[in-house]
Amino acid sequence: MLDFRPIGYVIGLLVLILGAMMVFPFLADLIEGRGEWPVFLESGIITMLAGALLALSCGSGNGRGLSIQQTFLLTTTVWGALPIFGALPLMLGATELSFTDAFFEAMSGMTTTGSTVISGLDDLPKGLLLWRGILQWLGGIGIIVVAMVFLPELRVGGMQIFRSEAFDTMGKILPRAQAIAKQISLIYLGLTITCMVVYLILGMGFFDALVHAMTTMSTGGFSNYDASFGTFSGPAEYAASIFMIFAAMPFVRYVQLVNGKATPLFRDSQIRAFLGTIVVLVVVTSGVLITIFPHHPEQAVREALFNITSIISGTGYASVDYMEWGNFLIMVFFFIGLIGGCAGSTACSVKIFRYQLLFASIRVQIQRIRSPHGIFVPRFDGRAVGQDVLTSVISFFMFFIVTMGIVAWALALTGLDFVTAISGAATAVANVGPGLGETIGPAGNFSSLNDAAKWILSCAMLIGRLELMAVYAILTLRFWRA
Repeated sequence: MLDFRPIGYVIGLLVLILGAMMVFPFLADLIEGRGEWPVFLESGIITMLAGALLALSCGSGNGRGLSIQQTFLLTTTVWGALPIFGALPLMLGATELSFTDAFFEAMSGMTTTGSTVISGLDDLPKGLLLWRGILQWLGGIGIIVVAMVFLPELRVGGMQIFRSEAFDTMGKILPRAQAIAKQISLIYLGLTITCMVVYLILGMGFFDALVHAMTTMSTGGFSNYDASFGTFSGPAEYAASIFMIFAAMPFVRYVQLVNGKATPLFRDSQIRAFLGTIVVLVVVTSGVLITIFPHHPEQAVREALFNITSIISGTGYASVDYMEWGNFLIMVFFFIGLIGGCAGSTACSVKIFRYQLLFASIRVQIQRIRSPHGIFVPRFDGRAVGQDVLTSVISFFMFFIVTMGIVAWALALTGLDFVTAISGAATAVANVGPGLGETIGPAGNFSSLNDAAKWILSCAMLIGRLELMAVYAILTLRFWRA
């Protein structure tokens, strides 16, 4: 019989940590003096008590290694449980959101999707704005650990190809996860502080620099303003683009870099493909924008770089309403949201390495057709790729497309129009943030959607963030019979 105690113990500890993090927005509200601090005091006490009680009640299961079955269940339930408690301040605070809206906002934060149901961000208490940033920052570091430790172990979506790079963890998942998380945390924190300092130098206030640094490095995209990053147009857009790219590259390379191994960072074919894709897209988009705005070439390049980087990394910031750039670029933005960054980063969506493996497989199939007696093996980063990896990647693509179609169909049943339904499904499953159209496009938000649509999108965010298979596996009868 499945032992739930190790799962409950870890979830309890994480809920306890989440409650402890509420001290920072508590202090921010206390300093601001708007009387919102009791919200985080109450929420923090409730959350910490719930986490402590769960951890204590399951403590007898601590110290045991996790089975594959337990690991699947832990990976999914953590991302389902934390948004429930993360939603408390949003329900009790100045926003006074319903549970549906608060859970949607918290799920969007923890999965670093960046979709929001809140209007009037400019006037919100600083504590709530900081809390939204903290949710995304914690979600960002959490998904790096999941991508480096759990998903390769679970052979999800071809991630097993990175198992040797993300350190051997079989049979000792929890202890090794703690060691990896410690190194990642220091690097993640260092990059966040560096980003904040750069924002300060470029003219942001301390609070704005802090929150935007957290949501930049997490590729989350929550902003303190309804105008998103358009409030800081200029040099800050270049800086944000650079740090979004840093956040979308594999953190295992940073771990190797600080341990004195710089070569893998520069030889990684995934990184080269990701950067090359951005360059091509920026050149094409800039060229189109220059024809539209011939007297502002620098602005065209800057806005192309920022918005392309924001969408492909899944950050979801917007500096302009790119819905006004014409149908060609609108479709470009729709499809680049389905590309994503590198595996083992805070970026989301399909991930660039899966496209590399897919194209490698297609190339080999073409070669076999041309030379039936030849021996051709798909390769990635100079290594031969096994059939299990290719099968896993192709399955991921199929599940991704089917999931997006089912979510879009479900959204249409709630009464949404075609553009809102299809782009809403894509942005939720790919964890990008803004969709297309007037309602959920870069100039809008998700507040006007009905509750059914918000719950569908919340589930889609969770499924997409955990790369589909980790969630679908626990929905099968065989999983529970194992």
